Amino acid sequence: MFQMLCCSRHGAAVLPGWRSCCLLLLVLLRCWALDHRPGGALTVVESTMGGGGGTGDEDPEATVDDDDDEDDNLEVLQPNEHWQTLKPGQAVPAGSHVRLNLQTGQREVRLGEEQLKYWTQEHREPSIDPDELKRAMKKMKEEMKSQDSVASRFRPLEELKKDMAELDLLVETDVQIMKRLLEQFNSSSSSTEQRLSILLELEYLVHQVDNAQTLCSMGGLSLILDGLNSSDIRLQENSALVLGSAAASNPVVQVHAVEGGALQTLLTSLATAQQLSVRKKVLFALASLLRHFPYAQRHFLSHGGLTILSELFRADVGGILRTRIVTMLYDMITEKVLIFQAGPDPVQDPSHEERQRQYAQVSLQEELMEKGWCRLVPQLLQSSEHDYREKALRALLAMAPVCLDQYRSDPSLLGSLHSLQLQYLELVRSETILGDDSSYFTEMVELIDTLQVKVR
Repeated sequence: MFQMLCCSRHGAAVLPGWRSCCLLLLVLLRCWALDHRPGGALTVVESTMGGGGGTGDEDPEATVDDDDDEDDNLEVLQPNEHWQTLKPGQAVPAGSHVRLNLQTGQREVRLGEEQLKYWTQEHREPSIDPDELKRAMKKMKEEMKSQDSVASRFRPLEELKKDMAELDLLVETDVQIMKRLLEQFNSSSSSTEQRLSILLELEYLVHQVDNAQTLCSMGGLSLILDGLNSSDIRLQENSALVLGSAAASNPVVQVHAVEGGALQTLLTSLATAQQLSVRKKVLFALASLLRHFPYAQRHFLSHGGLTILSELFRADVGGILRTRIVTMLYDMITEKVLIFQAGPDPVQDPSHEERQRQYAQVSLQEELMEKGWCRLVPQLLQSSEHDYREKALRALLAMAPVCLDQYRSDPSLLGSLHSLQLQYLELVRSETILGDDSSYFTEMVELIDTLQVKVR
């Protein structure tokens, strides 16, 4: 009988006479089951699990009780992948698979097809290796111990705050530091070593534009100039270094320095100093004071600055001072040329006309020709240093407007240019063969060619 019933459910071909018998048997079984269920029909409750499923194989229709109050008191059986007996009075989540076991007469339930697929494939709990779990726990303990050991090396924050408050530390600003340093420098009890240390600290501070200007307003510039006049060579060097660092690209300091007599002091130091280290630092300070400052350049020329530099140039055999002097003169020439080549722009530089007027009063190139610099600068070409030669070539080109006649009558200059041209052409060829960068030597050849064209 059960086999015949299953065949009819799955659409198998049966005898027409048996069809009515099977239907009658199903109705009788349904009535018997409902009569023996306390509380009425099977109740289905909403499930939180996604996906719907069938209501069963042998019991495809599960009725839903509309009495909400009664549902609240029902015991809900949570099905799994195995068939479980559904006791009277129990409810199942929607989508569960319910069947009637015709042999036992009891209802059985398990997860629906979609639910079963969801839980068995996508949400199966991963297996945990006990050995791996032990290793992980051991590693966690070791990390906790290492953290404790690191933390033990440091003191608590509250304890540090307490110690800092007891020390009563005072954070000084740059202005306060410079004020304190100047007082110590001016103190008669300060030793030479202490003054040297103070100058080093000041040199670091005055690289800031505001600090350099503040130093002047405090009267520190006069103390620096006193250091230039000192008999101690180290004080002279460091004082010149502080002055040059403060005046570099700082017009306010440049004005204070010139008005305070710094230009005369620097020229005197250049003329009287014997040590090369002092002359190098003083030249640095002088170049910082003159750069982009036509007022100071005019006073430099009127105080015999070119004469002092020419004496240094002739006395310098190694070429270190010669290169610095020629570089400074080249910068002064080119900045004047550029100020007159640039058109006035009252929006970007409202003082352009005034700057042109001041530069017009600086007759630097004429002074260079009169002081014999047209024949001094070519001597730097005899150096073996490429950098020295480059500085000399650029300075000769800048001085060409007033020195061409002397260039043409100087056979040593013409011979040097021809020799250098051949040398740098060979260097360009060698670097090209080796696959190295020859752009620097090519630029040197171009400078030489340009100067030769002007001399011809």
